[in-house]
Amino acid sequence: MKTKPWDVSDHLKTEEDMVNYLEAAFEDGDPSLIQAALGDIARAKGMTALAQKAGLGRESLYKSLKRGGNPSFATILKVINILGLTLRPQKRA
Repeated sequence: MKTKPWDVSDHLKTEEDMVNYLEAAFEDGDPSLIQAALGDIARAKGMTALAQKAGLGRESLYKSLKRGGNPSFATILKVINILGLTLRPQKRA
């Protein structure tokens, strides 16, 4: 039997899947988890196309969004915007 590593980006098929996944990362509150979730979503959507829309190199965007990367806040906002999402403050319940 041949196996391959499990990759969440293979299972993010719909916009709803992606939004729910990112919401769960935000609920956890760990910045590196949010960053990794954005990277997973970017890979599911197509890193090359996303990087072009953001005006960044594919490899640069990939490195920025992987766990342990160091993206600028501007890069995070660009990615969120290109994904058709919005980031807005909300008072905690």
